[in-house]
Amino acid sequence: MRAIEISEAGGPDVLRLTDRPIPDPGPGEVVLRIAYAGVNRPDALQRAGAYAPPPTASDLPGLEASGTIAAIGPGVTDWAEGDAVCALLPGGGYAEYALTPAAHCLPIPQGMGLKEAACLPETCFTVWTNVFDRGGLQAGERFLVHGGSSGIGTTAIQLATVFGVRVFATAGSDEKCASCRALGAERAINYRQEDFVEILREEGGANLILDMVGGDYIPRNVRALADDGRLVQIAFLSGPKAELNFAQVMARRLTITGSTLRPQSDLAKARIAESLLEKVWPLLDSGRVAPVMDSEFPLAEAAKAHARMEEGKHIGKIVLRVG
Repeated sequence: MRAIEISEAGGPDVLRLTDRPIPDPGPGEVVLRIAYAGVNRPDALQRAGAYAPPPTASDLPGLEASGTIAAIGPGVTDWAEGDAVCALLPGGGYAEYALTPAAHCLPIPQGMGLKEAACLPETCFTVWTNVFDRGGLQAGERFLVHGGSSGIGTTAIQLATVFGVRVFATAGSDEKCASCRALGAERAINYRQEDFVEILREEGGANLILDMVGGDYIPRNVRALADDGRLVQIAFLSGPKAELNFAQVMARRLTITGSTLRPQSDLAKARIAESLLEKVWPLLDSGRVAPVMDSEFPLAEAAKAHARMEEGKHIGKIVLRVG
């Protein structure tokens, strides 16, 4: 099969087209014949040498994809060869075939194509587990999501809006802010021109903040929280270190937490998939929530897709066309 490998740690140009053997499914696994693969920040971190795959995962990048099931392993009863699915992958999505636990596959939502479906798993798994499970977001609360025009951000805005939440988002341009408002954000804050701390404090503070920036945003997020507020950290684009006055955390009863998706157990991810099928997939089937698409590149141009993502001008998801 054709695949994109990381020849060495570095920039987008280290992504190289290669040939690899098609994987064989083990117990509880399926092989997916990939039509489209989502491009995500963790792929770029892995390419740069900053996010090693788990020992049992493929060394190829790619954490989500859509396509048809090409082979099933022993014990798989929920899927059959030829079924169209999208799936969360342990790795290996930048290839014509990839291996994944059958329990991490989800059906293609009604009326949605394979290209759009490839954008769902990584973002939906991440948003659901961090915003609603770990973050405990409830109707009527004030929710601030940083990077509102990203794949994570556009998904979080839509889901929170559907569940009756007051949504605030940050983004780096007027165009990106307009896209956040169009998706349901009550207020979109251009962080190059406005102070999100000041704006949220005027509103009474955020009950929940979802952040992937880190760095100096961490103490600013604490100031922007309401009493009893929660900060959920899912990435550190500006670094993982910050100076923080924990007296504020104690006095205002704040919760600071976070998670990464990839290292979690197969069982934990299967449980997230079950929750998504019950709570989120009906919203996708009805069209109340939909992925926001930025651009599409052929598999052989994965380096261009990474350059597009790292340029920071995209709105929504970038995909690779594989099949």
